Amino acid sequence: MAIYAGIDVGTGSARAGLFNDDGSLIASVAHPIRTWASPGEIFEQSSEDIWQAICAALRQALLDGQVDPASVKGVGFDATCSMVIIGKDETPLPTLRDGEPSRNVIVWMDHRATGQAERINREPHHVLSYVGGRISPEMQVPKLLWLKENNPSTFDTAEQFFDLADYLTFRATGDATRSLCTVTCKWTYLGHEHRWDQDFFRAVGLQELAEEDFARIGRIVGDIGSPIARGLLATAADELGLLPDTPVGLSAIDAHAGAIGTIAAPSNGDDLGDPTSRLALIMGTSACAMTVSPEPTFVDGVWGPYKSAILPGLWLNEGGQSAFGAALAYIVALHPAAPAAKELASAEGVELLVLLERMAIEEPGGIADAARLASNIHVVPELLGNRSPEADPSTTGMIAGLRLDDSIENLVELYVATLCGLCYGTCDIIDGLVGNGLPLETIIVSGGAARSELFRRILADSTGLTVHLPSTIEPVLLGAAIIGACAHKGGSLIDLATGMSKMKEAIPPQTGEIRRFHEKKREAYHALRDTDKHIRQIMNR
Repeated sequence: MAIYAGIDVGTGSARAGLFNDDGSLIASVAHPIRTWASPGEIFEQSSEDIWQAICAALRQALLDGQVDPASVKGVGFDATCSMVIIGKDETPLPTLRDGEPSRNVIVWMDHRATGQAERINREPHHVLSYVGGRISPEMQVPKLLWLKENNPSTFDTAEQFFDLADYLTFRATGDATRSLCTVTCKWTYLGHEHRWDQDFFRAVGLQELAEEDFARIGRIVGDIGSPIARGLLATAADELGLLPDTPVGLSAIDAHAGAIGTIAAPSNGDDLGDPTSRLALIMGTSACAMTVSPEPTFVDGVWGPYKSAILPGLWLNEGGQSAFGAALAYIVALHPAAPAAKELASAEGVELLVLLERMAIEEPGGIADAARLASNIHVVPELLGNRSPEADPSTTGMIAGLRLDDSIENLVELYVATLCGLCYGTCDIIDGLVGNGLPLETIIVSGGAARSELFRRILADSTGLTVHLPSTIEPVLLGAAIIGACAHKGGSLIDLATGMSKMKEAIPPQTGEIRRFHEKKREAYHALRDTDKHIRQIMNR
């Protein structure tokens, strides 16, 4: 029986999962990774720390699943869209002037390049039409420009700038081929034309990259899942606990792997469903909302359209919320009752958010009416700016309805209000997509928040769309494993995704009074967001 290894690097951990060829999970293990935070919204990681976490996780998964390494026929990697900087002989280079060389990863959520992004956005560059009209400081070109201007030693010395997922395949195989997914979605590569835009790089001040024929950011680009010719190097295989020459597929960004593992799943028996009517919502520290279409669709404030960036031949539109799980945890922790509630949760052997959800559902009316607990508290949880559809990294969080109430009951209300705010942010993205002709009917959720029954109920009721839950508890890891299967078997990535992914639950939206409730709360959400914008305008006079 063939087994495929999926390796996922998120913001806080590296995870490894082993799946058989029908998509069933055999074992999965997570290992923490470290992040260094500095003033100015600067976040760094270490590529060596990440690699060692991957190796530890995969080796433990092999032990837990009692899997013979010889049974693993393919490996797929996915990772956050963080940028890895390496110099001669693959040595790490510091992201900061006089920084620690081992901290050579600029994390996706690092906003040090906000000023560079704003300068780029002042001119009508052709490539910007493929990122919703405005480039984000989370993308790699502004970060490269920041490096050139603020840390020229690293910029000049670097031999390669990798998206993290591409660094992992390079570390595993020694092959520097980039994935169409990473460079198209985060580096402005025009995937539908199979080229970089030299004029754009010269115009923004990165002419060196064009003059080098883009050797440091990706001269050779291939499709997701395409087998890398060398397979696993002997050294990498030994570290990972696998056999040399095991096939490795070209990688994907972590959220995009989640879309691969869900959006093509059969919805009911033999019904294969229509991926072009679905939104894949992948939630972790941040959230990504992805849909595919047969023709390119341009949506202001939504990244894309990107051809073949997750499924071959289809165009991807990618919206997102820069703070999702991170925003929920942060806002809940602000409440004075949070320490007491955390102690209570610990005594019961559950996580704090699990306790708060249970308490919300136990209120009169149960889960169907639990959102009403947030009638008097309203939250805009934009703690890292608005990625979509406003494309405004300066947006901040807002809370209305605070009182001198330090009870756990009030904390539960704040928790529910934050869930509502997160869902309304998703509603705004959906409105932009549907308003531009994308025929969305269902949402397929994955990631940490997807396990929340209350979140799924609020999401369905506020969007008016049916919410599906995938069968596997690890859809992102499954997406990475599908990439590994593609490297081993060949064939179409979409066919493998359909054969290895499944759904288990559908939650239709409620109508009537609860629908009207969400319409009113969403109106309050927009009023708060507009107030934030107005306040910033006042203070910037």
